[in-house]
Amino acid sequence: MSKINRPASNKKKDAAKRIRPVTRPDAAGIDLAALVHYVAVPPDRDPQPVQSFGTQTADLHKLADWLVACRIKTVAMEATGVYWVPLYQILEDRGLEVCLVNARHAKNVPGRKTDVLDCEWLQYLHSVGLLNASFRPPAPICAVRALVRHRDSLVQTGCEHLLRIQKALDQMNVQVHHAVSDITGMTGLAILEAILNGERDPQKLAQLRDPRCKKTQSEIAAALHGDWRPEHLFTLRQSLAAWRYHQTLITECEAELKKQMDTLADQTKDAVPAKAKPDQRCDETLRHHLFRKFGVDLTTADGMNTQTALVLLSEVGTDLRKFATADHFASWLCLSPDNRVSGGRRLSVATRTGANRLATALRLAARSLHRSQTALGDWYRRMKAKLGSAGAITATAHKLARILWAMIKHRRPFDRARLGNPELRQQRRENALRRAAKELGYLLQPIHPVPVS
Repeated sequence: MSKINRPASNKKKDAAKRIRPVTRPDAAGIDLAALVHYVAVPPDRDPQPVQSFGTQTADLHKLADWLVACRIKTVAMEATGVYWVPLYQILEDRGLEVCLVNARHAKNVPGRKTDVLDCEWLQYLHSVGLLNASFRPPAPICAVRALVRHRDSLVQTGCEHLLRIQKALDQMNVQVHHAVSDITGMTGLAILEAILNGERDPQKLAQLRDPRCKKTQSEIAAALHGDWRPEHLFTLRQSLAAWRYHQTLITECEAELKKQMDTLADQTKDAVPAKAKPDQRCDETLRHHLFRKFGVDLTTADGMNTQTALVLLSEVGTDLRKFATADHFASWLCLSPDNRVSGGRRLSVATRTGANRLATALRLAARSLHRSQTALGDWYRRMKAKLGSAGAITATAHKLARILWAMIKHRRPFDRARLGNPELRQQRRENALRRAAKELGYLLQPIHPVPVS
């Protein structure tokens, strides 16, 4: 810990400090960095109200001790990288209210830009109630979130090794990945193992074909003639071993994820979800587990699957009381129009840029509705004709977020009837066809006339 020598302030600044409309007199501000943290407390709490601390664990505990000695109850800090995570957890364990602030909301520091001025500016804004805390789920949800994100990175890295396997096969002109639809399936892995064990005869390799494989044995054998170079075989061996190692890591991560999810409270215990949709491919065990945690089956909503529901659980949890309305939830996801009006003129309505993982998952779910014969799929296609593909995906993800918020908030199952009358949608499509036929000079008539009673 080191003290910061501040220049003597003039009488005008002292008078300004005395007339500040302070609503949180026990507030402090922290400017974070990789090697040093600058902390500012109210001037009446310590002779040196601005001090610096190191970033080692012992220094962070000294920082927390100093804040407690200064009778601080709430602290504001910027969400800078991951530097805030250790300090956030230590301060939270000490019983302090930590306000994690978006740096964009507090970046306009008057005067020169220094670390000392930054922490004082944060302390001032927080003391007068001008800062809003960013959403951070409870600790059990954060543990699930860390494992889900780690699993995603493992899957991504495993896919990179899979691409290296395909590259090695292409360089040897062994078209296994063209002969079978999934190179990691039973047929593909059996052929790869035989190749690495020294088998080169295409007919013998093709005999490893699984009976469920759509390609015939002769078609597979024709694709297995190659130029067997030792350097490419070495690359193939290492890439396959790395891919299998990552599959082991993913399995271990999923087992640990299940343990963490078991610690979450169940919203329902006796009820069971309805049978999955016939065209829906999902993990039934995970679907039942998510149903108990949410109290409602989110996979019944159009475009939703178990993986998207798992991302929702890991990013926001099962309690959405932090979001007062569906509008607040959609705004946090950066899916709402960011209306900017000045002088009575609309400047922009584009959505804010953000890297929200849940918003990305909802956009993927919305994209899957482009051929769905449902009310939400029909709405997506109408938005696509009006806004284009990108705008339609964002708008549909916005609507899907509002639907999920209502389902979780009120524990209410998904009801397609609330999205529109199917007969009305059919009538709208028929009217559009009649208008198009009329413009081309045709008369639209039904194939089977409706009998008149």
